[in-house]
Amino acid sequence: MTQKKIKISELRVFDMAEYLDSEEAIAQYLSIVLEKNDPSALAEALGTVARARGMAAVAEGAGITREALYKALRPGSQPRFETIQRVCTALGVRLTAVPA
Repeated sequence: MTQKKIKISELRVFDMAEYLDSEEAIAQYLSIVLEKNDPSALAEALGTVARARGMAAVAEGAGITREALYKALRPGSQPRFETIQRVCTALGVRLTAVPA
């Protein structure tokens, strides 16, 4: 049996946004990211969820421009809590606290 060699350049880039197709998947994804206790990772994860839902619609729901949303949720960003709160509201999710 002959095995076909796969070139790295032919592989699709993994995009988590493609798998966030339900409310449950989004909630599980954000819960996992919140466990990391990393604000930058949370901002990036919210950006991924926003891309899955449509950046323009999320930006409108959050009351900010699409460009500002991209900037606030890019990897390595440190958005204000108010921005995180507005994005969560637009996404229909809420952050919850549990004992550590």
